[in-house]
Amino acid sequence: MGLISEFKTFINRGNVMDLAVGVIIGGAFATITKSLTDDLIMPVVGYLFGGADFSGYFIRLGDIPADFKGNAASYADLKGAGVAMLGWGEFLTVLVNFLILAFIIFLLVKVMNKMTAKPEPDAAPAATPEDIVLLREIRDSLRK
Repeated sequence: MGLISEFKTFINRGNVMDLAVGVIIGGAFATITKSLTDDLIMPVVGYLFGGADFSGYFIRLGDIPADFKGNAASYADLKGAGVAMLGWGEFLTVLVNFLILAFIIFLLVKVMNKMTAKPEPDAAPAATPEDIVLLREIRDSLRK
């Protein structure tokens, strides 16, 4: 079997196509989750902690270059200038985004498992132990 035909067989398997569809839908779903986080959740969190833009929280580690023309309080401007920083606000935004995405995927998997769960067949009665069977045979023999 040639390499090309093996590849065709591999691609045509259902689980590979399902994976491809999942990756594409996951990419689209990630943008929705990012918007949910950036546009709805993080502004509320930022408001509660005293700032409207939570992703703007950072700790500057390096010096600002002498030819810097941007805003010294802007994370994006400083990052663009190559200033070393700990962008903990941006990291927190990404972390919340991940947790929301993971929770939604958990819920989707849970629903899918319920939908695809096969009903358990009625349990067959347990086999009668050998000693009970022997005692019943003895009883029946004695009755005769």
